[in-house]
Amino acid sequence: MAKLIVFAILAVVILASAVFCVSTKRIMRAATALLFVLFGVAGLYFLLDYTFLGAAQISIYAGGITVMYVFAIQLVSKRTLQGLSERWLGKRTLLAGLISLVGVGTVLGVFLKNKIFSELVSTNAPSSEVSMEVIGKNLMSADKYGYVLPFEFISIFLLACIIGGLVILNKQKKEEVEE
Repeated sequence: MAKLIVFAILAVVILASAVFCVSTKRIMRAATALLFVLFGVAGLYFLLDYTFLGAAQISIYAGGITVMYVFAIQLVSKRTLQGLSERWLGKRTLLAGLISLVGVGTVLGVFLKNKIFSELVSTNAPSSEVSMEVIGKNLMSADKYGYVLPFEFISIFLLACIIGGLVILNKQKKEEVEE
């Protein structure tokens, strides 16, 4: 029963922080909310007794958030950080809300079709657990179901995003100097 209460608290923190993260326009508040989401997910890992994944979640992702703070301060103009250039875009917000509702409906439909909710409510534990050795081999293998190649693609994608951000920043600074 205690695990269920802790799970409910973590779920509320994660959901509230995630909604706040995507709804605010201030980058520092969004990054802070994302930090709470990542700590909540780490709490879920610890709740499931996956201490390695919880520690990795905190060290890798929470550390990444601090790096994001540094990039946010360096790449974003001072007016945007102070919230002076914000404006309300009603039509885009409505469209984003409708798209989000369609996404939530799709996920719930898949859950109901696959009877996931009934499996979550049942108290029967899974018959077999996946060992850390199997998880480690799958994460580090380049076989058919290995994850090394997707991790490499993600790292290249993130590097391209950082370079693109620096190029955009350079163009904006040149435009500000010319004005």
